[in-house]
Amino acid sequence: MASIPGINTSLPAQRASHLDNSQGKKSQDTEEANFYMDCRAAYLTVLKSSLENIKSREQLSLVLQQAGRNPSQKTINKYWTSQTTTLNFDDFCAILKEEKPATKTELLEAFGKIDTEKTGYILHDELYKILTTRGDKMTWDEVNTITEQADFNCSGKLDYNKFCALYLGSREQCCRAARARLQGDSRLRQQQLGNQTETPSEVSKPSPKPSRKTETRLPKGDSRAPARPCSAHSGTTVTVTVSATSTRDTNLLDPHTMKEWHCAQSKGCFYLEEDGEIISHKYRLHLPQSSSVCVTIRPLNVPQVEGRSCHWLAVDTALFILKENETQEDLQLVSFTDLQDKEVCGWRGELGPGLYWLLPFTTGCRLRKRKAPIPGEAELLHRDEDGELALTEEFRAALLDVFETIDLDGNGLLSLEEYNFFELRTSGEKCDEEAWAVCKENFEMKRNELTRQGFLDLTLMEATDPEGDPRDLWVTLLALGYNKALERTEACPFGIAVLAERCRPRLRAVCLEPGGPQLSRALCSSVLCQGQPRALQGAEHTLLHTLRAGRRVTSVIENQSENKVIVHVNNEQSKNCLNSRGLTVFAVEVAPKSMMVCQHVVPLKEQQEWVYSCVYSLVP
Repeated sequence: MASIPGINTSLPAQRASHLDNSQGKKSQDTEEANFYMDCRAAYLTVLKSSLENIKSREQLSLVLQQAGRNPSQKTINKYWTSQTTTLNFDDFCAILKEEKPATKTELLEAFGKIDTEKTGYILHDELYKILTTRGDKMTWDEVNTITEQADFNCSGKLDYNKFCALYLGSREQCCRAARARLQGDSRLRQQQLGNQTETPSEVSKPSPKPSRKTETRLPKGDSRAPARPCSAHSGTTVTVTVSATSTRDTNLLDPHTMKEWHCAQSKGCFYLEEDGEIISHKYRLHLPQSSSVCVTIRPLNVPQVEGRSCHWLAVDTALFILKENETQEDLQLVSFTDLQDKEVCGWRGELGPGLYWLLPFTTGCRLRKRKAPIPGEAELLHRDEDGELALTEEFRAALLDVFETIDLDGNGLLSLEEYNFFELRTSGEKCDEEAWAVCKENFEMKRNELTRQGFLDLTLMEATDPEGDPRDLWVTLLALGYNKALERTEACPFGIAVLAERCRPRLRAVCLEPGGPQLSRALCSSVLCQGQPRALQGAEHTLLHTLRAGRRVTSVIENQSENKVIVHVNNEQSKNCLNSRGLTVFAVEVAPKSMMVCQHVVPLKEQQEWVYSCVYSLVP
């Protein structure tokens, strides 16, 4: 058909395409909402709250069954390893996405491989033989419970078409019962999704008047979010756009202005625990008088085996500065590193005399558990030319990297205090003065500190000890963030520097532990004090606080009401982003009169623009 000038004949097609896309999006949202509803229903059938953790293999198996799965022992072992202590609701949702329920077609195909003649039946004798000897083996009694069911057994044969129909029907009935229980119990309906810990609201700040607009655009960044399934087009939206170069402050470390300043430095490390928790060194800073100060933290580029990449150099880092008052428990947030110059994150300002705590922080967006395949297990020991056991070159290089990391003051020697951080991390015990004296008699030391060679010789002695277990070497390496290929994938060494203009600062690592409540309160306080607040649509007493600091965006949810709230978060509109939850859509519960960190977001590719766009919705 000829086109008429001035009239776009493609508009109907465009409208139809847009309508199809909208309907497809709506269908996807509905499917996701149903998935999370089923997750919740199954979880709350076994546990009292979605904030409660799965604490045993038996509980994991039970909640999976309530969700219509039939987990084998192999499946349970996959998610509950010897290192697992708990799994939370988010973990459970991730497992269900991974472990899809078997379809009727898949079940019939499996039975069809046994029924080669395609009769529709399997002899009980053949069934016993297969189920008790192959795969996840069943006992005779367990097989008997199948063969004794009259609904699908006759004359010593199993009618597997009837069995599949009954199995699938029972599975759906189980899911429906869990869903009905959730819908019929108002107490369960009001419970939250998610697993974030709640942080008491201890920060006094005037609450903003809720705006009537449903979308807020923050200058060059800012946002945070909670979650559960709902449409990405309803609720309160916060959008932050950050250009590839907007996170740099090239005046942060101007050597010409600070070359005469006094400097104190220390190394440290973030370690990723088996349950995903991150621990790190914490520091105490003493300033004898008031001074202009510059505090920085950066990932540490320690030497690596040739050809190996330093995965941790991309890990985001930050420092929170807290003032110690009468006790070490009485800490007050002073500031945090909100300036960025390439990989260096820093803060510059004036500090009064006294004691301060420096709490390192990383979002966990990049330092997290990964399922990447291991190329192969590295050899740690070999026989030298004389037939004696020796460290392999690869293991020796890894140990030298370890030495560089645990040598906190960087003097090329390990003091007893530095060595004990290593011991606490790898064995949970300390080396006392008497044992250190024995080390001094047997291994190279200088000024009562262990040398690199002494550290290597000590490791070799432990590896070749007749009463020891060489496998303990791997226990040590895994605790330090290495995998079986000797790649450091679950740790991030970092360096801290404190420069003071008018006095000599003293900096000392005092412990190696999780951030805990102090860091949680500091995070919430920093976002409330400097972030942009936004009232959640339809809930004027639920506030969203969003802060962009350097190359991260953090959001905090503040619940000012007398009732707990559940908030759904949808990050589907974000581009080039990583979040600390590892989930695009999730939900969190916030207790009455409290606040919590919802998520952290960093760019996936730092050289490109990234857009954080998150929709917050109140779950009824």
